Amino acid sequence: MKRIFVPTRCGSDWQPLLAKPERHWKRGKSAMTLAASWESSHPRMPQEIVDVCAPLGVEPEYFAAMPEWEVALPGGTTASQTDLLVLGKSAKGLVVIAIEGKVDEPLGPTLGEKRQGASAGQLERLTFLHEVLGLAAPAPDALRYQLFHRTASAVLVARELGAHLAVMLVHSFSPTGMWHEDYAAFAHHFGASGERDVLATLPSRSAPSLAVGWVSGDRRFLEQELPAAG
Repeated sequence: MKRIFVPTRCGSDWQPLLAKPERHWKRGKSAMTLAASWESSHPRMPQEIVDVCAPLGVEPEYFAAMPEWEVALPGGTTASQTDLLVLGKSAKGLVVIAIEGKVDEPLGPTLGEKRQGASAGQLERLTFLHEVLGLAAPAPDALRYQLFHRTASAVLVARELGAHLAVMLVHSFSPTGMWHEDYAAFAHHFGASGERDVLATLPSRSAPSLAVGWVSGDRRFLEQELPAAG
């Protein structure tokens, strides 16, 4: 994907950027719900994101928000595709926020499933993700791979842009908080709180600082239907 961006006119402009535009663009699913939420709150972040990020001094308004941002990773030709990459600011400077939108969709395969029968390239990518996140030993098989490459993507973009803070947020619109236990296990492995609606700074990190969180989205956007892009 080229790094030439066209401003959106409405949430429907997000659809063509999806990996599978027709399959994933449905009312009540994460892609459409996330688009409806963020388009509605523009030029501010959704209030629940504002509230969670406030303790780290992140300002409510953002510079840019880019759906389906791709981050190249070694070990293959497929980039890590972030649902929404947000460039925000604080008194200390630029902040990079990687948003993983969820409703009832799982957080993908576990590390164990990725390791099983992995190619040399896949093992190279797993090793790289561990290095980016400062892990000296392999993380447990039960943790979700998607959280690793989404968090690493936030760190890599923050490094590229010289941001002082990288944040990975699961923006969940699930009424029951489906899959929160997987996020909590991931956060606990890094010595951080896995509570909902709390931004946890990961300890013992070099620049950029890194924080992760699970944010409960406004459920009214589950009912909002955005037309297909025409």
